[in-house]
Amino acid sequence: MKRNTIITTLVVACTLLSSSCTEDMQYNDTQVTATQGLLLPKAGQTVELQSSASASVLFEWASALAEDGCSPQYEVLFYKAGDTTGKPIYQLTSDDTGFRTYATVTHKTLDKIAQLAGLGSGETGQLEWTVASTRGISQAIATERRSLTITRLLGFAEIPTQVFVTGDASEAANDPGKAIAMTATASGEYEAFTQLQAGKTYYFISSKTDDARIFYIEDGKLKESSSGDITTTVAQTGIYRINLDFNISTATLSRVVSLGWFFCPENQVMINLDYQGGGIWKGTGTTEFYQFSWGRDQRYKFEMILDKDGTQTTVHWGPTNASLDSAPSDNEAASYYYMTEYEPTQWDYKWKLQNKFDGANTTFTIYLNADSPYHHTVEPAN
Repeated sequence: MKRNTIITTLVVACTLLSSSCTEDMQYNDTQVTATQGLLLPKAGQTVELQSSASASVLFEWASALAEDGCSPQYEVLFYKAGDTTGKPIYQLTSDDTGFRTYATVTHKTLDKIAQLAGLGSGETGQLEWTVASTRGISQAIATERRSLTITRLLGFAEIPTQVFVTGDASEAANDPGKAIAMTATASGEYEAFTQLQAGKTYYFISSKTDDARIFYIEDGKLKESSSGDITTTVAQTGIYRINLDFNISTATLSRVVSLGWFFCPENQVMINLDYQGGGIWKGTGTTEFYQFSWGRDQRYKFEMILDKDGTQTTVHWGPTNASLDSAPSDNEAASYYYMTEYEPTQWDYKWKLQNKFDGANTTFTIYLNADSPYHHTVEPAN
């Protein structure tokens, strides 16, 4: 917070200085020099892109100078290898809104830039990069350009508009007509919560018709089958969260260890929910509100524990309106109960029960499927 305050103060001061006018109210543009040298990545460095969201490359350079004595801002410019037009194919500001002499560029962004440079999925080729500095209108571009060799991620040129889970291991029992629809979570990305049987095969199809494209997972990579000969299995029968990214041809499976009603005042799960099939969980229990000195507390959310390759993580499911802090009415809009996931905390991202549920036997049902937005219901138990 202190650093951000200092940066903000400097920016305001420098803006006032650089925006000063002469007596005839003419604008004086502040001149800057080009950066005095590119530092990282080293010339000719090779980067094999990874699908991890945290994978990144650090671009760093020497500082430039501005005639008003304030810090310039910077942009990293990317070009096709051998470009002579001087027109970048992509540009981005450095860290801290352009005031740092470095930029942290994710592998996914580099993959997008490589695609703009004409590299196909999985191909290896070169980009060139340099840095521009500015303090207003004037811009100075470094004379040095560095090459960077990139191996692109494996992605699909034609991404399906629908994806379904099927196969002997699936809830569809290898009947394409009953295949489980996956939820589109972003462009080219799909998700499903579904049961898979150990030792049996499962795969994905683009439609429920005979000419559907077929996809499968191999070593964490998403691939397309031309023969239909699929051998993908899971080692343990269970409920799985399946995430497919056709943009970068990756797949992730995490087994859902548990899902339960998390009562914020107790900071723990109080009611376990059982899987019903079709991405639906249900659980029933008593919802006794917590007595504080100021009154009764009814805040709640849901906790899910996932296991990926033996490593367990916890996520919380709360309202899509992150600032929600009110109990619903009897005629509340359906969107009140919509769900999205968050990092686990005790008090943040929660709903409130109506007073009629204090001490009542209550049924919670969670719907994590493609039939509707992820949501839950709260009802008196039968």
